[in-house]
Amino acid sequence: MGQPQEKAVSLGTAGKRERKINIFVLLFIILFIATLLTYVLPAGEYVRIEANGRTTVDPHSFKWLKSAPVGLFDMIKAVPTGMVEAGNIIFFLLIIGGFFGVLRATGTVDVLIATLARKLARREKLLIPIVMLVFAAGGSLMGMAEETLAYVPLVIPLALALGFDAITGTAIVIIGALSGFTTAIMNPFTVGIAQGIAELPMFSGIGYRLILFVIVYLVSVLFIYRYAMKVKKNPSIGVYGKYTKEEASHLLQSNEKLTARHKCILVAFLLNYIVLALGVIKFQWYITEIAALFIILTIVVGIIGNMSADRIVNSFTKGSASLIGGALIIGVSRAILVVLNEGHIIDPLLHQVSESIKHFPGYLSVAGMYSFQTLIHFVLASGSGHAMLTMPIMAPLADLLHITRQTAVLSFSFADGIGNMIFPTATTLMASLAIAGISWTKWARWILPLVLIQYLIGLIAVITAYFIGYGPF
Repeated sequence: MGQPQEKAVSLGTAGKRERKINIFVLLFIILFIATLLTYVLPAGEYVRIEANGRTTVDPHSFKWLKSAPVGLFDMIKAVPTGMVEAGNIIFFLLIIGGFFGVLRATGTVDVLIATLARKLARREKLLIPIVMLVFAAGGSLMGMAEETLAYVPLVIPLALALGFDAITGTAIVIIGALSGFTTAIMNPFTVGIAQGIAELPMFSGIGYRLILFVIVYLVSVLFIYRYAMKVKKNPSIGVYGKYTKEEASHLLQSNEKLTARHKCILVAFLLNYIVLALGVIKFQWYITEIAALFIILTIVVGIIGNMSADRIVNSFTKGSASLIGGALIIGVSRAILVVLNEGHIIDPLLHQVSESIKHFPGYLSVAGMYSFQTLIHFVLASGSGHAMLTMPIMAPLADLLHITRQTAVLSFSFADGIGNMIFPTATTLMASLAIAGISWTKWARWILPLVLIQYLIGLIAVITAYFIGYGPF
């Protein structure tokens, strides 16, 4: 793996002097704008109540508050506060980086990629739809999101070896999972929570979401496939992040084969994934438990790989160190939410929008609800947190507007998944880009057409849901 490139994006054209925007500069600009908004927008809040172990919002409890502008020093304090609040994601990222540092030190990754590259050398077109389907199913059925970080550094070198680039490898994993996350056939962290708050039967309306899953998956595959084929024909247009195409090209010529030791390590990796899936589905594991699982796997892989304790620790440290920049990005992006919460301006925005769309015709109200959910996701990129904040308001609002609550849940789930593909406040996305060494601005320019297409699909889906009375209620 090559040296990380500067996390920046070219604003110039080929052959011209390039101007670059560092991702930290971009996030601090957004943070500063969020701070200014606390001086402009009115403050207010809903009363939070504890119900069934979750914090929800009483939709009838909104009250205006005295303005609470966030000062300059408080804005700066929001950065370490954001790092603390996002600590679970940050340390999960560092643990994943450490694990892959140890895994790579065993040589298993390079040999596996070389083997797969040789087998797929003439069938590389199968890589994108097959692997994306695996991640899409994980995102839609069990809410796979942060868990995908473990697979980004595995798929990227394989994509490069087959003539694609780092964006293709990253998108196969992330967009694959998010195409499932968006339609959320049985996602317990989004649809599960939202339907629970809306008092709908758990995972009801699955048939319509299954149809939407197929549509969104096929559109996502086609988008990435077309781009990947362009890169294969003209590698100079590719984006390689902290990787280089030359580093991967030798894999197709490599004659290395998987040894018994390599195969045992891969079996351990597969068993870890099975345990992870069971833990998430049956025991509601989240980042802490998953991180602990990868620490155990790191030790097991090191032992199977016949590595000394010192080499395991050094490899782990080196792997974690390569992702420090990405970990800091996550903390700074979280600081934006900290500022908005301290200024008490999220709840008034929610209140005013919900009051405004009451006066629209039903189908326009649905469109407004969906658009607002998309915007609110920028400042609240957590799927479960987003559901718990907005659904206590949107569910009774849907009743007033003669919109089914199931349609309100669908509006939320589509907005949640689409926002995670592009918003710099989406921690899983930012962590994935850090692993790949791809700047957010470069990614945003590339993914924007797919985001707009999926937004349009979602808009058509929720309006159709309104007209068909998508239910049961």
